[in-house]
Amino acid sequence: MTTSGCIDSVRNVVEQAGDNQLTLSIATLPADADRQNVQIARRLEANLEAAGVDVSLDMRSPSELLKAVLIDHEFDLYVGRHPADYDPDFLYDALHSTFAHERGWQNPFGFANMYFDTLLEEQRRLDGEQRKQRLGSVLHGLAQEKPFEPICFPDERRVARTDEFEGWDEGTLPTRHGYLGLEGDDRLHALVTDSRVTQNLNPLSATARGRETTIDLLYDSLLSERNGELVPWLAESVEWSSTRNDDTNGEQSDANVDGERRTVSITLREDCRFHDGEPLTASDVAFTYRFLEDTSLGRAPDSPAPRYRGQVEMVESIEAEDDRRLTISLRGETPAGRRALTVPILPKHVWQELIDQRAANGEFSAPQGRWVAVTGDHIPPVGSGPYRFESHTEDDQLILGQYEDHFTLREDVDLGEPVPGGIRFTVDPGSTSSIRRVDDGGADLTASMLNAHSLGAIPDTPDVRQLSSPHRIFYYVGFNVRNAPLSNPHFRRAITQLIDKETIVDEVFYDHATPTATPVTDDWVPATLEWSGEDPVTPFVGSNGRLNVEAAKSAFETAGFRYDDNGRLLGGY
Repeated sequence: MTTSGCIDSVRNVVEQAGDNQLTLSIATLPADADRQNVQIARRLEANLEAAGVDVSLDMRSPSELLKAVLIDHEFDLYVGRHPADYDPDFLYDALHSTFAHERGWQNPFGFANMYFDTLLEEQRRLDGEQRKQRLGSVLHGLAQEKPFEPICFPDERRVARTDEFEGWDEGTLPTRHGYLGLEGDDRLHALVTDSRVTQNLNPLSATARGRETTIDLLYDSLLSERNGELVPWLAESVEWSSTRNDDTNGEQSDANVDGERRTVSITLREDCRFHDGEPLTASDVAFTYRFLEDTSLGRAPDSPAPRYRGQVEMVESIEAEDDRRLTISLRGETPAGRRALTVPILPKHVWQELIDQRAANGEFSAPQGRWVAVTGDHIPPVGSGPYRFESHTEDDQLILGQYEDHFTLREDVDLGEPVPGGIRFTVDPGSTSSIRRVDDGGADLTASMLNAHSLGAIPDTPDVRQLSSPHRIFYYVGFNVRNAPLSNPHFRRAITQLIDKETIVDEVFYDHATPTATPVTDDWVPATLEWSGEDPVTPFVGSNGRLNVEAAKSAFETAGFRYDDNGRLLGGY
């Protein structure tokens, strides 16, 4: 069971609410930010009200919504879009109880369950079929406990012109490899529907960052994800080794890892530099991992970065042997261990100076996630990636130039090259208008994922090409399980039965999405959780989009709640 204070909190609700109608708020985005998001929220609002709950919608901008959910933890329910990751280890970040009181993308729900923790930890030490089995147990438990409820994976579609740039097949947008696979001499003009990229380029920001595409263009990492696989990036060579730990008494676990200490010896590419001309060395790599673990570097308690937390946890120690060579001890040469090597490498001289200045001014009293290292916009950014910052106009555009000294431009490196003209990201908040601009030749690419309602506007012309990316992002409803009655899993299950995922996909996404019972896809999904026309655990209580109100009320009564004579769901058991 969750340890979010269920019994005490419910008693508190009974004492305070008495016979008052239960009231909930659903945080969401306005239609001009994400039309699908608010339509899902409105459907849930209508069905909750039909079931006797007093509901209000709390519409916020993308940054404000993420601040309320990820930083302040001030919400009841929210409808959002999870960036997920190429590997299901992101579930460790999302659900482990260690993070229940932290701020950032890790466990915003406040969910705490020791059984889940054990499974999540075990899958990090495993690979192959054993790992798949552990993750299957995680997914089954998630379907029962429901700290959040996945709804669907939207079709990720973009459009691009084919007359100025070639190579759209070489990589998958939106990744750094997708952009480095392009060929053309001019500046790539890409349209984005979200203006946050023009306002904040802090790689640690939880409220400004969804996916990491822009950060991956500005910053390098040791390894880089390419079509679901990790390839050396800033690392020229990666050598794995293992030694037996002394405290195992010669016993070997089924993971073949617990009895071993995994180390990776990394040699950085020669003569790499940050965009300000300073050399990038193994010292910067070691600093990055130490800083992500504690953004105050020992000057304040509980200050891990609100991003990359789970990845950094896989690192036991790191030692710089010289400017190019370092040794990292990891908790295993597993997918989760390799994922730890994908964080952006930060310049020590920039971030150390920031910390020293703030320490001198006594600015280390703010709690995790709220001081300038993670809340500042960090414009201009100092990275080492294939593109460098040139200029920006807030809410209008961001211009990145080719970094002429980047290793991808060397003859002996075959990882794709940044286009000579750089990239201009321009804000166009409408998916349909973005498609029209590309069709008219006013832009080369819609960099943001297009909203489902606009896909019918994609023209069938030879100069415009539709680009598809694998399912990764998913829409979901998140619950703040810190507070009653949402601390009660039976109550959460009753709410999820009000969500008709098939009808949402049909009427909100115009069939340009795939309904789901899990936050992962493909081979990771156990057969018992595969979608077969309805949710296999908590099916919609109704049919063809119409709620069976009596069945919905019965679900809440089964969860221990009661109704008054006017059909209002009351705030206590």
